[in-house]
Amino acid sequence: MGAEISARSFTGEDRRMFRSKVRDCMKALERMLREDVFVDVHSSPEPHLGMEIEFNLVRDDMSPAMSNLEVLQAIDDHAVFQTELGQFNVEMNVEPRRLTGDEPFELEESLRSSLRRADERMHLHDAQLVMIGMLPTLELDDLERGRITANPRYEALNEQIFAARGEDIELDLDGVPLPGSDVVETLRADMNSVVPEAACTSLQLHLRIAPEDFATHWNAAQCLAGAQVALAANSPFLAGKALWHESRIPLFAQATDTRPLELRNQGVRPRVWFGERWIDSVLDLFEENSHYFTALLPEVSDVDPMAELDAGRIPELRELQMHNGTIYRWNRPVYDISDGHPHLRVENRVLPAGPTVLDTMANAAFYYGTLRALTDAAERNLVLGAKFGLDAKLYWPRTGWVGADELVLRCLLPLAHQGLEAYGLSAAVRDRYLGIVEGRALTRQTGAAWQRRQVARREAAGENRRTALLGMMKDYVQNMASGTPAHEWE
Repeated sequence: MGAEISARSFTGEDRRMFRSKVRDCMKALERMLREDVFVDVHSSPEPHLGMEIEFNLVRDDMSPAMSNLEVLQAIDDHAVFQTELGQFNVEMNVEPRRLTGDEPFELEESLRSSLRRADERMHLHDAQLVMIGMLPTLELDDLERGRITANPRYEALNEQIFAARGEDIELDLDGVPLPGSDVVETLRADMNSVVPEAACTSLQLHLRIAPEDFATHWNAAQCLAGAQVALAANSPFLAGKALWHESRIPLFAQATDTRPLELRNQGVRPRVWFGERWIDSVLDLFEENSHYFTALLPEVSDVDPMAELDAGRIPELRELQMHNGTIYRWNRPVYDISDGHPHLRVENRVLPAGPTVLDTMANAAFYYGTLRALTDAAERNLVLGAKFGLDAKLYWPRTGWVGADELVLRCLLPLAHQGLEAYGLSAAVRDRYLGIVEGRALTRQTGAAWQRRQVARREAAGENRRTALLGMMKDYVQNMASGTPAHEWE
């Protein structure tokens, strides 16, 4: 969720000053790009794999555990585990590793070790971590305002979104029939908080790249989004309803929408934004942010970024980063400073969490590999992939409309192998992780597909929806703990 803030309310003068400071930050960033201040990227050319994983907390009975602060205190590893918006969430920040050789194996083992250590420390709180894109046992009552984690940033963000919108948030989603059924289930609700956003738990992948390569990688990430969510879908249920295979995509957009109906009708851009065009520079994205979106958290610092540059220092560009953190692009530009050096990252935000550590690493390998080789695709694929998973028909240049599974097997997996080899990753890494992706496409079983089939089977045996979801979640957690990748789950 980005930097902490101290204020809960803001004045019109705060907003004017913030807008001016964002423009100053833009000028400073443009100068830094022009003067090649990012030269350190060239002296360390190996790309780095970085990730953030959001988890749900559940009790032994699979209901959500509203105890993230107590759990984090028990885990006692603040460098790795942090709060998230909802009381039933925590976030894990994985230390970046080089994207070369066998380095991802070390990252995989580090991730497993951190999770084992956390699991050992939190059992007294009747809570366990679950990697899943959307917790099926969440009910609408769990998404009320009182479930926001006690933190000034989360509370201010909630207040500012509702102040901009001027009315309750509308959740409005038509589902996809479960296997063996023709029934289209619907979710309709008015919500008094942004906590439904917290129901959308994700895997966020970061790639640090040189400024001159940013536009190519961001454009390629846009192309890849539809296939990513089709292949990794793991968010089919919310509030007892069978929705999309990857329901995070529409739900997150609706839960953070600052536009009332009239502004939507006028074509005002949403804060969860795919984008409208290819870019030529990272500046294109930051300029769109400053031109199209009002500030939600306009807290202003005393630092002059141009003066910092004149003094030979690297500016934090705090206002630019704060504003960027409240605009939820599915592929988001990131400016940051590490070890005293500035850098740029593409943050890929379309993927759900889970189902297992191995699935997570496979999703990362597939993304980084195809991103390295890919150059073209279409926005519509994102919606189709999210809605239908591997049942989706996606459009691909020179191929036409093709099934998502066939697209992965015929086109994207070879690209992923090629891209990972170009990074210098070993054949063992490529085969281990991309083999998981191949298995998923061959069996057509994602985390979402497995959840949907299990619930459909249980309901066919006479269970009601709530009982079916609870039973499915118990099996899900057992499978997750086994570490067996999702496409092999019975």
